[in-house]
Amino acid sequence: MDSVKYCMAAAALCLLLGTGSAFAQRQADANRKKYDVAAYLYPAYASDDVRLRPFWPMGIGEWETVMTMQQRNPGHYWDRKPLWGYINEADPAVMSMEIEQATAHGVNVFIFDWYWYDGRPFMETTLDNGFLKAGNVGKMQFYLMWANHDVLNHWDTRLARVNESNVIWTGKVDRDEFEKICRRNIEKYFKHPQYYKIDGKPLFMVYDLPQLIAGLGGVAQTADALKWFKKEVKKAGFPGLELQFAMWSINLNYSGFDGGKTENPENDFIHTLGFTGTTHYQFAHFANVDQDYTAILEQVRNEWERIDATYDFTYYPHISVGWDNSPRTGHSAVVKNNTPENFAKGLRMAREYVDAHPDRAPLITINSWNEWTETSYLMPCNVFGYGYLEAVRKVFVDME
Repeated sequence: MDSVKYCMAAAALCLLLGTGSAFAQRQADANRKKYDVAAYLYPAYASDDVRLRPFWPMGIGEWETVMTMQQRNPGHYWDRKPLWGYINEADPAVMSMEIEQATAHGVNVFIFDWYWYDGRPFMETTLDNGFLKAGNVGKMQFYLMWANHDVLNHWDTRLARVNESNVIWTGKVDRDEFEKICRRNIEKYFKHPQYYKIDGKPLFMVYDLPQLIAGLGGVAQTADALKWFKKEVKKAGFPGLELQFAMWSINLNYSGFDGGKTENPENDFIHTLGFTGTTHYQFAHFANVDQDYTAILEQVRNEWERIDATYDFTYYPHISVGWDNSPRTGHSAVVKNNTPENFAKGLRMAREYVDAHPDRAPLITINSWNEWTETSYLMPCNVFGYGYLEAVRKVFVDME
């Protein structure tokens, strides 16, 4: 009888311990830090977008540049191939697969490079026909980065080596066109349930700040236009607008703005324009990328420390996978030793930065999901397999 009581007591204890263990695991999961890991997505890998044909006549977008690299440059060391093949990212079935893979590995936001040239949008098919029509779009958030740079020769490999800086399309817009763009984006994208927001405010990023100012006619005119934009967003029912700009090493000292009147002209410049935050788009915009990846990470750490010490606007940490633009031009500065293991070191730096700034949204940006022709992509390839995606998973999902 005593043995039966003992067994029952032991069973009860095991059940209790098991329940406690399960409860502890649930508590650990609930307390686990959540990160918004946002990868830039370059929307040029689309089939049947007629506006892409002048640059890539094969009809598969910039996959043409990737596919023909060895043919154009026999014996060149760059010989990358996508494990998923030369997929059409404007196909919702394909994008559904990408969303599954991205979210399974910890990437939960896509930042779509978004273009406007010649009075109309450019390269929207990947977003409109692929992402937004994907059956599992509810798993992923997105926001727009207005890539408002000029279009030169670099997309067309037939002309990429011609160093003439010919402007095919300008990224500058005047006030009327700016308002048209903003109204359209508010209605078409900001109101989508998957659009990424901070405290309920849609996040919108501008790539080329000097270009925006030049098109709108100056700092004062740009500040007025952005003030109008914020009002329109509020009219649409949002509490406000999170305005983000891409930080470069050269874009904070604009035409001597307020020079000599303050110790921090860059702070005043950004506040006057109304931007609330910043991140980087690429290491190449501020670091010497023609060296070992670990040395670049030291530059990155120093830059983050400088930003924190110099500016009072919000910075969100950025990590690039690499840099090598040779598929377009045949030659390039090249990041060395950017293995998945070293990339993970950068991701841990970003995670630590977010943890050290708990008053901010836990947003981290990565270049990129698919910048194949700049050799800075998370998608699996013949060289590293799923290594870069696995690095993201280890740091932000497994929390290693």
